[in-house]
Amino acid sequence: MTHYFGNLQMVRMALVCAALLISTGCASVQYSALEKVGIHKRDILVDRVEDARDSQTETREQLVSAYEDLSSLIGYDGGELEERYERLSKQVERSEDSTAELDDHLRDIDRVSEDLFDEWESELELYSSAALRADQEKKLALARKQFATMRRRMQIARDRVDPVMAVLNDNVLFLKHSLNAQALAALRGQASVLEGQVDELIRDMEVAIAEADAFIARMRGS
Repeated sequence: MTHYFGNLQMVRMALVCAALLISTGCASVQYSALEKVGIHKRDILVDRVEDARDSQTETREQLVSAYEDLSSLIGYDGGELEERYERLSKQVERSEDSTAELDDHLRDIDRVSEDLFDEWESELELYSSAALRADQEKKLALARKQFATMRRRMQIARDRVDPVMAVLNDNVLFLKHSLNAQALAALRGQASVLEGQVDELIRDMEVAIAEADAFIARMRGS
């Protein structure tokens, strides 16, 4: 059992190195080197999808935390406004960092998926058996369709982030020089607007995460 988990860790480390190599050098050369040690584009794509899925979860949780802090601050009736504002500001900064990381992971997915599907298609010409070639053509078409569905879901969820971030940034900026009861009262209508946007974000993130899990399972099982 210890040996098994040790191998998993080695594979994971190799995949991390693969992502760094592909992003910094000639992709075809790096892919060739990795395939010699048993790491193929399919493995890298699955790993990148897992990273993006986890990043979506982190982004969702971070934005919900920022929204909750803003709602708490707007509805707060007491002292220590500065401390609560600073907490909100930090949450919004973390949300921006999480979003940037998510964008990086989505770009990684696009890069590796394009390389994988291009290779898969080019290999169809290598078959002498028409039956085997036809089988792979069907599998490739299905994989592309499944990937497109998953990626579209991920992008829908990603696009929900921007309106939420816009409201959060506007509120943080507004309160920066007007941190008082009057300013908080002026923002109370913003909380309800943001609540609806956060609900949509959570819903679409959950759909995208489920779609990513299904895609990962199919790629590993095929």
